[in-house]
Amino acid sequence: MQDDRVGSPADGTPDQQTLVSPNNPCPFLRALVAGGFVGGHIVPLPKLTRTIEAATGNKGLKERLDGLAIYGVALAANGLSLRRLWRSWRSGAQLDALRDGPLDKHGVGSRILDAKAEVHEAEIARLAKFGKDRPDTAGGVERGLTSREITAYMKANFERAKGSRRPIDRFLMRGEWPILLNIMGKGEGNKRYLSVAEVRTLFVERRFPDRIVARLLSAPAPAKGGLARFLGKALLWTGAATAAAVIAIAEFPDQVGAIITPLAQLLPPPLPDTPATKAAVWLDQNWSTEDRHWFHHASQGTATFPVPYDWFVALEQPGIRLVGRPGLLKDSDYLERFGFLPSPKTIHTDSATLRHFGYSSSSNAPPIPESAAHLKPTPAENFDGLPVGFARLVGGADPTTGKPALDRLGLTCAACHAGSIRYKGTSVRFDGGPAMVDLFKLEQATGLSIFYTVYVPGRFQRFATRVLGPDPDPAAYNQLKNDLSATWSTLRTQIKIQGKAYAKDTLEGFGRLDALNRIGNQVFYIDLDLSGLRGFEKNLRARDAPVSFPPIWSVPWFWWAQYDASIEQPLIRNAGEALGVSALINLSPDAPLAALFRSSIALENLDRIETMLRGPNPLEQDPKGFAGLKSPKWPSQVFPDDPAWKIDPARVARGRAIYAEICAECHRGPVDDAVFDSQFPEESFWSISKEGKWDKESEGKWISDGPVFNPVQKAVGGMGTDPAQAEVLHSRMVAVPGFLDMQPERDLGQVWGCQGMPAASTDMQFSLALMIAVDRTNRKWMDDHNLSKEDREALWGKRTNCPNPKIQKIIHYRARPLNGVWATAPYLHNGSVPSLYWMLRPAAERPTQFCMGLRDFDPQQVGYRVVEGEKPSCRKGEILFSATNPDGSAIHGNGVLGHSLEGTPGPDKPGVIGRKLTDDERYDLIEYLKTL
Repeated sequence: MQDDRVGSPADGTPDQQTLVSPNNPCPFLRALVAGGFVGGHIVPLPKLTRTIEAATGNKGLKERLDGLAIYGVALAANGLSLRRLWRSWRSGAQLDALRDGPLDKHGVGSRILDAKAEVHEAEIARLAKFGKDRPDTAGGVERGLTSREITAYMKANFERAKGSRRPIDRFLMRGEWPILLNIMGKGEGNKRYLSVAEVRTLFVERRFPDRIVARLLSAPAPAKGGLARFLGKALLWTGAATAAAVIAIAEFPDQVGAIITPLAQLLPPPLPDTPATKAAVWLDQNWSTEDRHWFHHASQGTATFPVPYDWFVALEQPGIRLVGRPGLLKDSDYLERFGFLPSPKTIHTDSATLRHFGYSSSSNAPPIPESAAHLKPTPAENFDGLPVGFARLVGGADPTTGKPALDRLGLTCAACHAGSIRYKGTSVRFDGGPAMVDLFKLEQATGLSIFYTVYVPGRFQRFATRVLGPDPDPAAYNQLKNDLSATWSTLRTQIKIQGKAYAKDTLEGFGRLDALNRIGNQVFYIDLDLSGLRGFEKNLRARDAPVSFPPIWSVPWFWWAQYDASIEQPLIRNAGEALGVSALINLSPDAPLAALFRSSIALENLDRIETMLRGPNPLEQDPKGFAGLKSPKWPSQVFPDDPAWKIDPARVARGRAIYAEICAECHRGPVDDAVFDSQFPEESFWSISKEGKWDKESEGKWISDGPVFNPVQKAVGGMGTDPAQAEVLHSRMVAVPGFLDMQPERDLGQVWGCQGMPAASTDMQFSLALMIAVDRTNRKWMDDHNLSKEDREALWGKRTNCPNPKIQKIIHYRARPLNGVWATAPYLHNGSVPSLYWMLRPAAERPTQFCMGLRDFDPQQVGYRVVEGEKPSCRKGEILFSATNPDGSAIHGNGVLGHSLEGTPGPDKPGVIGRKLTDDERYDLIEYLKTL
């Protein structure tokens, strides 16, 4: 039916008619115009606001808050440009020009009213199917929809519009039907419903129910003259300014934060928009789909997030919404904007669902070996559809109090060590590689989500409903409110205390983390503080040595782990990482002495992860090779028709010779190139030390007594690369409480046979204090689980928990084999070089700035494309990596120099490792590196 119908005027009589423009698509506003309550063209914002306020029936503060929200929405209804906002503020909302504006859903909604303003009865009938018959106030029965049924209806509408919908449309829907329920609903609480008959009258006849008309007619007239008029204008200007501020914060938070820096701390961090993914594929790396999914969601025993699991999944995303409600913090599409990879709720599903997430429905991967210590890993589930790297820590007892604990949410190994690249809409994913995640922004968003839930009206009520269910017990409701407020109070205090140390942080950004300093801050300040120990703020240190997440394939077979070759014992490495990601630990002086170092660490899962990565003895394979998690192969098969991904055999042959000349000295030969081993047998990665002993003379070779590979270590001064990460364990000191009784000479010297350990002190080298703390944590776990002597020895293996003697006096970096190097951009340990191409240019020519985020991979430069001389222009939410401050001074930890191919190496040329290559030679070597 065409929109030449009429509505009832304000006096309720049907004989007066007011035409409504088809370009006014809002049924509520159409009824206001038809009824003569407002004009049909331009309506001053105060008039429109007062009218809709009256329709709600609310009074007092709730009415004022409604008015501010109404004013903000009306201000933005015709457009969000500064010019349009100014016109709306000055003149009013143009109701006959709302179609195609910011609030128009373009057919994604109910479709009751189409673009020509025709009403479709079939769609009203469809709406009715989502409701139920309910008793009305007159004693009869009528069809109506409650809030829950309206939500189901909106969800169905959104699904129906697949292919033409926008993410914003889901939020716009919440500004339509839930608002109508609020204004026109009957009943109270969860029984409040929206009458389908009244909806039909609203759409078809453009008439309000009598009770709404009564509210509109009883609205007080605006004050006139004198003080009242002055106050009214003042209130109007205040409201306008407030509404403008709300709109600016809601619609342009990134720009507002950039202009008003102090306010940025209260605004959600800017995030990139997730690029559309046409296809996804997890590369074959010798793991089954079952094992891969377990790795993605198996708990290390960490409680990374400062709230229980059920709270986290109930929190809303930070930020203000003009229309509708924010999404949930747990929503995968939101967390993907931090760089995380989506993951299915279960792999026991149909093949189409598995393909959507990139998983294969079948695999020829061998089974994972059983634990040498007979440990049984815990199951891993992902019922809430969280991304890769999120794991539920199930209950158990609090390590300090022994009381039952709520489930918590932590990050897994996969959060930082499951990588991906994007290329023309395809997401290529692989385990063990560096993740392109920004954990600092996730920390910010989580804290702000708690803050907004405490202080933004309406949020806590929704949060409580999700946690406690509808109509919660008042005592439980109040307890939850007090607990959440206490959590925010603790967070706020810690932010203030830690803010002093973190003022000198080096920005980590996507794909980087200062893991060592973060572990030190966690164990020797945060964990001590949580255990009731005060006064250890001096242990905090700026997070100023960020590194790229290292690849972890092959690592279990290396004698020394970490970029700086600082950790030998795998169990210390893995449990130390879990403590750094906030595993719970008892360091309290008030707890029984026997309970010290009891923790939530899941050593059984850490052992399985190490076993999965390690696989069987590579020296016993035929041919020799790694048989656990294998490094990802160059994915040319994923892009068969794209010449950029094809391998050039002639370039590979030339690149192999260049590799032998320049790279093999430190990185040794490739792990699986038989041609290289036959041409350059002296450089073979699989060379075995003749001595067969654990000594420094075996560098770059395998030690058969283990077996273990002893990677080449190079002094930082000679390599010329940024020394910040290597200096952390070498020079950082921490204070430790005396009651912990940490004695390096006893705990490391006598127990492990470490040489030259200092005597007991409450001030000691960070590296030694961490080794002792993690050692005791592991031993406490073994005691609590009654492990036999044989199982303990199997868990520890042959490697000791001793410092690397080579780096005690001179800091070094470890060179790893380059298998899978194509998948590990950006390069150098600190992620300061965007691609292999720039890695092979002389260091002085490398870019000192480039953008990091959810960028497309460049198969030619192999990494992130940077054009020489081009000034980087980062897109929304991306992070600008920079080696220097605006004044030209160097940023600590962000050096791009060293490891330079520019001439003949020598003692007087620090940082020079080889001759300068021609551009053709660079691309030859790059082509060979793709094949490793």
